Amino acid sequence: MDIYHGSSKIVRNPVYGKGKPYNDYGLGFYCTEIPDMAREWAVRENQNGYLNHYQIDTSGLRVLNLQSDSYSILHWLTILIENRTLDTPAVLAQEACDYLRRFFSTDYKSYDVVVGYRADDSYFSFAKDFLNGTISYRQLSRAMYLGELGLQFVLRSEQSFSKIRFVSYEPVSYEIWYPKRKERDESARHAYFDAERNRRKRGDLYIMNILDEEIKPGDARLIPAPETDQ
Repeated sequence: MDIYHGSSKIVRNPVYGKGKPYNDYGLGFYCTEIPDMAREWAVRENQNGYLNHYQIDTSGLRVLNLQSDSYSILHWLTILIENRTLDTPAVLAQEACDYLRRFFSTDYKSYDVVVGYRADDSYFSFAKDFLNGTISYRQLSRAMYLGELGLQFVLRSEQSFSKIRFVSYEPVSYEIWYPKRKERDESARHAYFDAERNRRKRGDLYIMNILDEEIKPGDARLIPAPETDQ
């Protein structure tokens, strides 16, 4: 399969064990199947970057797909709070984090590849709102699709790094792609505050309900029913 990595430099040979340990899924090489998304990740304000294109053979690799029916968004959120600093001084949020670690932890470190949401700044704030009891489980699930970020494809093991092959690179202009990146984030924020954050529904499941009722993985309420915007 083809995967892409946005960076400030050309990365011909990704090195296992390098990078930042406090990313969404811990230490790993973060990619996407969407070239335009990688182009946005490649640039910063007033700084150009590169789109690095790779191919990877996933045969023989253990792939954890957090979008599969075996997992809920709470499994993703639990991995997130294990790897990133959540400024959640509220007692409810701290209790929520402890509960998620107890019942929704996954052995993601034993997998070669992890596929799941990407927590940009906006999406990180949506997760914090859920832990603080501001939005419901349904609202968080819907909010994660705002801005159409797509999914991250993260190489975590030495074996997965051995399966990747560099194909090509492409210069990426910040003048074109930074405004697109900024617009995507702002659009998600506006949609969230204009609609999702204030769209409470009768019967919504909040973190307090999850704690009080001791809801566990596999509960049918953790699979939000499809809904329209009408």
